[in-house]
Amino acid sequence: MTGAKSQAAFAEAKRWMPGGVNSPVRAFAAVGGEPFFADHGEGPYLYDIDGNRYVDYILSWGPLILGHAHPDVIRAIMDTAQKGTSFGVPTELETEMARMVHHLVPAIEVVRMVNSGTEATMSALRLARAYTGRSCIVKFEGCYHGHADSLLVKAGSGVATLGLPDSPGVPQATARATLTLPYNDLDAARELFAREGEKIAAVIVEGVAGNMGGVPPKPGYLKGLEELVHSHGALFILDEVMTGFRVALGGAAARFGLHPDLITLGKVIGGGMPVGAYGGKREIMEQVAPSGPVYQAGTLSGNPLAMVAGLTTLRWLKQAEEDGLYARMEEYGQRIVDVFVETGKARGIPVWGQAIGGMFGLFFHEGPVTDFRAAKASDDRLYARFFHALLDHGVLLPPSQLESGFLSAVHTHEQLEMTEDAIRKALQSL
Repeated sequence: MTGAKSQAAFAEAKRWMPGGVNSPVRAFAAVGGEPFFADHGEGPYLYDIDGNRYVDYILSWGPLILGHAHPDVIRAIMDTAQKGTSFGVPTELETEMARMVHHLVPAIEVVRMVNSGTEATMSALRLARAYTGRSCIVKFEGCYHGHADSLLVKAGSGVATLGLPDSPGVPQATARATLTLPYNDLDAARELFAREGEKIAAVIVEGVAGNMGGVPPKPGYLKGLEELVHSHGALFILDEVMTGFRVALGGAAARFGLHPDLITLGKVIGGGMPVGAYGGKREIMEQVAPSGPVYQAGTLSGNPLAMVAGLTTLRWLKQAEEDGLYARMEEYGQRIVDVFVETGKARGIPVWGQAIGGMFGLFFHEGPVTDFRAAKASDDRLYARFFHALLDHGVLLPPSQLESGFLSAVHTHEQLEMTEDAIRKALQSL
């Protein structure tokens, strides 16, 4: 039950913002009830304005891989802010970030910083169209790549949660230039390329489909897709806004042995500050202004606060990776999945789950969830009851079954035991 202070805050917010929020999923539409309002975060915990504490598995939808208010990140931001927050001319921090990105993700030979994942994906697609001279792009049902016009066709997560049409407000001509395929179905991709290959500029795909609940690719799927795309002269764009530095230090590209033409980044790369990036092969990226004719700009792109927060986070992760951080996060996520599945099945409830790196997904669904159709067929009413039952026990999952859960470096055995106990109690109450 949302506390009185949060209820009052939400009533006031709805007077001034659409639905009372600045991003749709925050309104709790998929799970019912009203959202609580955050007061502060500390490590693996989020505190609301009513004084409640939650083990947080949203983590600002992924960026906070070091948890809330990590002292190294906060100190770096404060020290940098004293010098100024934005300059409009280059800083050495931007070059330092570019070097770090290339070091961790070698496929990114040249990178352009932007302010959001949406900016990154839409800029990468514009660049792909310009570089290939072709107009069509291919995306996958349930994969969300931001809210640019051409990417809101059969998107997952918020669009599906709110029951919106495929592309409201998007011109039909734009929608027609976006071809969609089922995720994890390589044969369907082969059939499409056999018919339309000469028109296709690029394929864009998430490393793990986070906006259908955290669905990993089938073994060999992404590699096969990459080879298919290249055989037809199109570009392979790997959307790592969510998976970058999260499923492995080198992201999904490293985890699955991929060599994308372009990669988009966001979330973790900013350490909790607004940021995005796109980069890839030098010959392609040199088409971006001022090196080339493809225009893209941003007043706050590469601002020093985002750069230093991101650099501090990436340096910390680089050190922690040597101590097995990513394996520990995946083991933690698998423990959550296991107790969910074991308890659910023991009670005769259809359940499924999966974990990879610092991501996990829980579904009220019988059998594997490998694509958007299966994710959408999961019981969202059961998930809503489960979500609120967990809140009552101090555990915060994403307020949508179609969103991935996230783990941090500071989630420990203490929080895991709390979570396992809360999952058992929540499932027993259904």
